[in-house]
Amino acid sequence: MGGTAGFIHTSLAVGTFLVWCQAQGGMRSYGPVFEEQPSHTLFPEGSAEEKVTLACRARANPPATYRWKMNGTELKLEPDSRYRLVAGDLVISNPVKSKDSGSYQCVASNSRGTVVSREASLRFGFLQEFSAEERDPVKIAEGWGVMFTCSPPPHYPGLSYRWLLNEFPNFIPADGRRFISQTTGNLYIAKTEASDLGNYSCFATSHMDFITKSVFSKFSRLSLAAEDARQFPPSIKAKFPADTYALTGQVVTLECFAFGNPVPRIKWRKLDGPQSSKWIGSEPLLQIQQAGFEDEGTYECEAENAKGRDTYQGRIIIHAQPDWLDVISDTEADIGSDLRWSCVASGKPRPTVRWLRDGQLLTSQNRIEVSGGELRFSKLVLEDSGMYQCVAENKHGTVYASAELTVQALAPDFRLNPVKRLIPAARSGKVIIPCQPRAAPKATVLWTKGTELLVNSSRVTITADGTLILQNISKSDEGKYTCFAENFMGKANSTGILSVRDATKITLAPSSADINVGENLTLQCHASHDPTMDLTFTWSLDDFPIDFDKSEGHYRRASAKEAIGDLSISNAQLRHSGRYTCTAQTVVDSASESATLTVRGPPGPPGGVVVRDIGDTSVQLSWSRGFDNHSPIARYLIEARTLLSNQWKQMRTNPINIEGNAETAQVVNLIPWMDYEFRVLASNILGIGEPSLPSSKIRTKEAAPTVAPSGLGGGGGAPNELIITWTPTLRDYQNGDGFGYIVSFRRKGSQAWLRARVPHAESLHFVYRNESIAPYTPFEVKIRAYNRKGEGPESLTAIVYSAEEEPKAAPYRVIAKSVLSSEMDVSWEPVEQGEMTGVLLGYEIRYWKDGDKEEAADRVRTAGLVTSAHVTGLNPNTDYHVSVRAYNRAGTGPPSPATNVTTTRPPPKRPPGNISWTFSGSTVSIKWDPVVAKADESAVTGYKMLYRQDSHSAPTLYLASKSHIDIPIPEDFTHAFVQIRVTGPGGDGTPAEVHILRNSGTSMMVEDSGMRPAPHVVVVTTNSLLMVALISSLEL
Repeated sequence: MGGTAGFIHTSLAVGTFLVWCQAQGGMRSYGPVFEEQPSHTLFPEGSAEEKVTLACRARANPPATYRWKMNGTELKLEPDSRYRLVAGDLVISNPVKSKDSGSYQCVASNSRGTVVSREASLRFGFLQEFSAEERDPVKIAEGWGVMFTCSPPPHYPGLSYRWLLNEFPNFIPADGRRFISQTTGNLYIAKTEASDLGNYSCFATSHMDFITKSVFSKFSRLSLAAEDARQFPPSIKAKFPADTYALTGQVVTLECFAFGNPVPRIKWRKLDGPQSSKWIGSEPLLQIQQAGFEDEGTYECEAENAKGRDTYQGRIIIHAQPDWLDVISDTEADIGSDLRWSCVASGKPRPTVRWLRDGQLLTSQNRIEVSGGELRFSKLVLEDSGMYQCVAENKHGTVYASAELTVQALAPDFRLNPVKRLIPAARSGKVIIPCQPRAAPKATVLWTKGTELLVNSSRVTITADGTLILQNISKSDEGKYTCFAENFMGKANSTGILSVRDATKITLAPSSADINVGENLTLQCHASHDPTMDLTFTWSLDDFPIDFDKSEGHYRRASAKEAIGDLSISNAQLRHSGRYTCTAQTVVDSASESATLTVRGPPGPPGGVVVRDIGDTSVQLSWSRGFDNHSPIARYLIEARTLLSNQWKQMRTNPINIEGNAETAQVVNLIPWMDYEFRVLASNILGIGEPSLPSSKIRTKEAAPTVAPSGLGGGGGAPNELIITWTPTLRDYQNGDGFGYIVSFRRKGSQAWLRARVPHAESLHFVYRNESIAPYTPFEVKIRAYNRKGEGPESLTAIVYSAEEEPKAAPYRVIAKSVLSSEMDVSWEPVEQGEMTGVLLGYEIRYWKDGDKEEAADRVRTAGLVTSAHVTGLNPNTDYHVSVRAYNRAGTGPPSPATNVTTTRPPPKRPPGNISWTFSGSTVSIKWDPVVAKADESAVTGYKMLYRQDSHSAPTLYLASKSHIDIPIPEDFTHAFVQIRVTGPGGDGTPAEVHILRNSGTSMMVEDSGMRPAPHVVVVTTNSLLMVALISSLEL
């Protein structure tokens, strides 16, 4: 007996040492935790891939070893086997359906325990060819419905379907008349047409991961007999199942299609609940995205056309895979203690839960009780340590949850958590001294002061967890306090010294105060404390600590002195009202005092705004009183906004001033037939408060229009027309539905008014046509608006002229005169106003070269009554024909007799050459070779010279009749820039540019953009010069 007891004690001690070392070491050991688990895999038959890999990786210390199971039986991974292990992954070479199709599970183990992965299936995808048998032809009357059966070949997984007409790739589009079921592959045509004649083939496609394969059937011919034009009611042919099962989160698709003439329309409805926002309806299909339990119910498909309707109903039943609501987690438990673990999973059908320990099924035995999702241990032993898994499963899936149980056996140990060495405490206060050694099982605790054993009394309390509490402390309580801890594994103790200090006291407490929003305040708080300790102040508002860093500058410390904790409040807001508590604290005790701060401000928002008694221009509003924020409400304001504007505007009310004790008022001067939202604001002497939430939207009642349309005018149009225009009335002034306009008009001077009704608010013109209407006849016109409540007021009368006609008379005495080689002046005598059949807008000058047709003439228009024009852009030395016409809004009138003009020859192109100069006192003489005009150039009548002394001075223009010129110069003259060019009837020629220097007498040709003339050119003359004053800018 003694030997056995000694052996057990030794084992426990070793276990204790191991557990403690593992906890303390840098590399804590732990059981396997899956980081990657195998997934369901689809392998296409005939794939070029030569292997399948099922992944498995677990984090563990020491590292895990791996095994695999297939259909519950462990695989033998022999060297020559097609199965091999790469790290934790299972690699299957040359997979074969007959041998490798099944369910696979990874098993990971180390010295701490074993876990199994989720099960993953390996399935083989395939799609065989369609039957080689010929398909029967189909013959029906045109206008009837027809169905072609697809009869797809054996396959896995599902297929998508299309149909070919006559040849590839002429695929039949899905439209309202034709439908391809993605459930059966069948093709439905609701009503055949002549274009449907032809050969049909079902085209099926399989999508298997990285491989897509398609096959198509033999063709079936559709022949159409004579058309049956009779109409017939719908008959539903493609129906969804009576019961459709789906999992939560999936897309549910229901199909419904009907034959009929006319082609039926398909509508969907849920019979036992509202339509979901997740519906995607496209006639034959109803799709529900991410289906949930709320989508369960009975659905009806309705096919309808002009001849009748047909309906079909079926149910959607929603199931769910298991999903964890509560799972186990890694647990360390003391030896001898009890443990209860719980796993809870949701799902439909309700999942069953089983338990695994180290990969093996766990059942009730001795100290272990398994009851569904609960696992209970009584009096844990070291052998209970290991890896545990709870497994929840229903017919739709399985989920695993794993955790490690570590059973500990430890002698008491204070090394991690000793009793505090120095324990300060406040006189007359309370001190709490924890005793928390690491121990398993839990240790028994005793306390001593010196050599005195402490027991519970009026001042001494030892709690169940071993904590020592001393109250009403005095100086005599100072000394050494020792905690003794013991369990069957051993014993230990830890000692601390209690030191008694002076208590902390508030010497100046904060006082309650009332302030207005935006004002500042300081709450005082002073305290005394033990001088050997640090004192800190904290503030709270309604028991919530104040964070000075997040107060947006509203709170700050008023003093840096240790014994002063005053709180400064800046720009106080309503939210700063409440109970402020100042706490002065040292490490041994604290003292607190409180005060109430009331912040007065504008009222809070009124609530519950209700609109009733809705009229055409008024409503009755009621609301509930909001917070007055400590200042009585003086009055209320009412604001509204319409659908036309997001801006809130103050409204007129009855009474005009709404007293602060009122909770209802009438809003007046509203616009009839307008959508409104209302809100209420309260005010007091401190300002206007936040508005209430908007009322529900209402529409005022309709009323007849109260405003006449504006912008009445018109004119223009085709012959024999009177066009009347106006500005469309804004929505604000329509006052009701059925809005339109009533236009009244009469020929000026007549008695009877004609009336025309123009519907629609957006209308903006009315055209009256009558062969008796003469051109440009004045009419009196007026307009009013109407709606279904009546007619509105009439506008003022306006004068509108009927359509104009082109002018009947032509200008006369047209004179054209060449001005330069590319310009001419044209003048004429105007047409008589009595001959106009409209408003004269101006004249159009047409000019064309001799030999060209008049239709190709260039045109220049003048505005108003001017009787001359300057025409530019002509060709030099060219004969032109010129005519003038009057024009108005109807067009141009007849032309004047054409006149002829010949433009002058162009000026000589050659610039003056051999420019030289000589200086004589205060004069510089400049000479150049005369320019002689060629036969095709205009004569030279003189020269123009632009003289500028530097780039900053104003240029001076000189005109010379000969090829030389004398120019006065200042005494300090050093240089100048000169441009010289010929001039004559054809205009100015090309300039020569020279830079004149005092010390040079020869020409110097320069390219200088600065030589361009500037505004305000000064022109001077000598005996041989003509003097000209140029005020504006002149460019040579």
